Amino acid sequence: MHLKRWITGLLALPLLIAIIARGGSALFGGCIALVAGVALWEYYRIVFHPQRSSVPRVVPFLGYLIGIAVIGAAHTGQPAAITAVLTANLILAAILGLIYFKTVPTIPEILFKQLAGSLYIPLSLAYLVLLRAGDQGAAWIFFVVGVIFAGDIGAFYAGTYLGRNPLCPSVSPKKTIEGALGGLAANLLVGGLFFLFALPPLPWGLGIAALVAMGACGQVGDLFESVLKRAAGVKDSGGILPGHGGILDRIDALLFAAPLAYAFKAACA
Repeated sequence: MHLKRWITGLLALPLLIAIIARGGSALFGGCIALVAGVALWEYYRIVFHPQRSSVPRVVPFLGYLIGIAVIGAAHTGQPAAITAVLTANLILAAILGLIYFKTVPTIPEILFKQLAGSLYIPLSLAYLVLLRAGDQGAAWIFFVVGVIFAGDIGAFYAGTYLGRNPLCPSVSPKKTIEGALGGLAANLLVGGLFFLFALPPLPWGLGIAALVAMGACGQVGDLFESVLKRAAGVKDSGGILPGHGGILDRIDALLFAAPLAYAFKAACA
């Protein structure tokens, strides 16, 4: 498992760096839209698992369209357009509820899962697009991705070799308090290096608070996806990344950290 994780990571890393550093905002936005689409597919696979046969196909299809539209709205640099797209999704979901309620009594639950998914995945990823389009966009994307991925690695190895006390055994029995602390330490280490060498001068007090908040929320995001999978009886969101699982398994922490990184940059402006 460890070998697969490292091989997959090392193969994907040059492509990730190239897209962030050299791809430009249009290519970056397109790649984020693709990631959002795959992650949404995995999310629907999880949350609709017990009731898949009763889910009207138009519901996830609408979710994919809204996801692409949210990322497209973020690419325009107009946060108000994102709100408009999400509002349209709410209205269209309400119309679908009226149409399908007679034949699909569980349609309210199905639609709420779709609405939640649009907030959970495309909206969170939209903050990465907004970050990339701003000043020193590539550096800020490297910052948030580097901090969160370092936290994942730190938590994994600290938990593997030092873990003794369960963190949240009802959700993820293998995660430990020691692993969580190791992840936070990695967040602070990598974030501090970015503050010193890659980002403009930033207030250290606010920066450390932001790193702790990003790391903690990233771990909450990881556990939240575990809740979804455990409730559905699914081990991984997918198998596209050997050693890591699916795309959603890889970005679950990033989804919760990206909005905080965007807020941190705005606070420092």
